[in-house]
Amino acid sequence: MTNENAGVGNKTELNGKLKDVLNARTLDVSFPRLAGMLRPGLRVLDAGCGTGAIASGIAAAVGPEGLASGIDSSASLIEEARARHGGTPSLTFEVADVYGLLPEETYDIVAASRLLVWLADPERALRSLAGCAAKGGTVLIADYNHEKIRWSPSPPAGMKRFYEAYLKWRSDAGLDNAIADRLPALMRAAGLQDIKSHDQHEIMRREDHDFYARAALWADTAASRGPQMARDGYGTAEEWRAAESEYRRWCAEEGESLTMYMLAVEGVKPI
Repeated sequence: MTNENAGVGNKTELNGKLKDVLNARTLDVSFPRLAGMLRPGLRVLDAGCGTGAIASGIAAAVGPEGLASGIDSSASLIEEARARHGGTPSLTFEVADVYGLLPEETYDIVAASRLLVWLADPERALRSLAGCAAKGGTVLIADYNHEKIRWSPSPPAGMKRFYEAYLKWRSDAGLDNAIADRLPALMRAAGLQDIKSHDQHEIMRREDHDFYARAALWADTAASRGPQMARDGYGTAEEWRAAESEYRRWCAEEGESLTMYMLAVEGVKPI
């Protein structure tokens, strides 16, 4: 993950719990559209790969005759990815700036999940990613519209205040909270064709065995981002600690569902 806004999108500031979220992701669950496109022999780039959980699934799907390359701007995350998955055949990890990728035209699929929502210039990043795709290859981007999140029942007032402040903090830093719905236009601006959009909403329900762990993401966010936001003048650390505590109780006792709006949008590089 790369971001030019000081600290707001810096993965290196993630706490241990949020790293656990990255490590818990799987190709099939976390990027189902990509999972359905893979076959042995494909060359695939995973941009913003984090700790490599999805990239390892890509490598298994493309097999030894294919290639899975994971890149991230965070050296510490790439180090962890190599430690966790470095022995996987046909899988490589490199530290790289998504804005400055060489136009290799190498990959059959260039994919990025939950990346552009953290970038100040997503159009520039998408053009850079498209440069890595082979002619006739596919660029596939999955990302959120945070403005369309849905909780049932409504979360505690403290969490609602935190979430509103969190979106404003991000927006004031130049990040697009509604990036998912802009992806088709960004694909066209990058020169891609045959653009298709697929729902990939993350739906968490009380009956799911991992409901608490997944829904509590926003408590973890309050814990990790709250102090940054307070330093930047968005609420107080005490307020966000209280919001975290109230929301953890909601997840454990009251919450029935949480839907995070996400789209997977793909485009083809002209031949």
